Amino acid sequence: MTEAGAHPQRILVTGASGFIGRALVAHLARCGHEVLAVSRAAVAADGVPSARVPDYTDVARLTELLRGHDTVIHLAALAHRQLSGDAKAVAAAFASNVASTRAMAMASAAAGARRFILISSIGVNGPRTDARPFTEEDAPQPAEPYAFSKLQCELVLRDVIGQHPSMDFVIIRPPLVYGPNAPGNFGRLLRAVARRTLFPLGGVTNQRSFVGLDNLLSLIELCTRHPDARNQVYLASDGEDVSTAEFIRRIGQALGTPARLLNIPLPLIRVPARLAGRGAQIERLVASLQVDSGKARRQLGWTPPLSLDEGLRRAAAGTAPRELKS
Repeated sequence: MTEAGAHPQRILVTGASGFIGRALVAHLARCGHEVLAVSRAAVAADGVPSARVPDYTDVARLTELLRGHDTVIHLAALAHRQLSGDAKAVAAAFASNVASTRAMAMASAAAGARRFILISSIGVNGPRTDARPFTEEDAPQPAEPYAFSKLQCELVLRDVIGQHPSMDFVIIRPPLVYGPNAPGNFGRLLRAVARRTLFPLGGVTNQRSFVGLDNLLSLIELCTRHPDARNQVYLASDGEDVSTAEFIRRIGQALGTPARLLNIPLPLIRVPARLAGRGAQIERLVASLQVDSGKARRQLGWTPPLSLDEGLRRAAAGTAPRELKS
């Protein structure tokens, strides 16, 4: 058992059936906490109690579930899903993130929880960095509907806390999270490298921050119990920034399959990508997005337990996160 065993809590986790949620529930249980796994879908939580919540806006139902819990970790959200319709329709779909956060926060306060941890997104800070990494002090500049919804979630949480000061908040903004069985962009990238796909990105010299699943779990668990985390925002990262090309190479090393990279000038990549309607996707790959996670290290004494290479090896092997010391 980790040092968290001296601070066991009753913790409710929403979004417990998702990529991060499943691993977080297991990690918290290993740390000695009493966990309730909550999700819209059925949860197989290996002995951890679970509950299905069809509607995250039913404050009365949520309040009953939350009674007796010290901490709430809110992961549940509509994220990175292809949505059809115009911009207003997409924004309306993501508005459910805001409504569920407000309802969860109100129910948590009504039930007497002491801390509400919201897993947000580095997209709140913005889509890219130029001269320096993002910090917690930067003004939010979300550029996509999902990121904008996450900023609104943060704001409604602060609003609820302002009305119920007996409960505090912690907001964590991670960049891309990689790990075993990761969905989304990382999962697609891992499979592409494994298939020996040829990437025209060998000459990309951007710098990007990532956070391994184990490292994110470590920070979240620490924030459940550290007194200095009260009403704070933290950016999370492994602390090792690499270019997109180098990240692909590291994935290949983790897989034991050398990545295939071609050094093609960026204009020759951008033009055909835009013509094919994939301009935004390419820009996300070639832009820099750096995160300064120094605040969590200084204020909480947090050290990411795994290096980038070790985290990628676990992701490649499909290894579940093990017990780690925060």
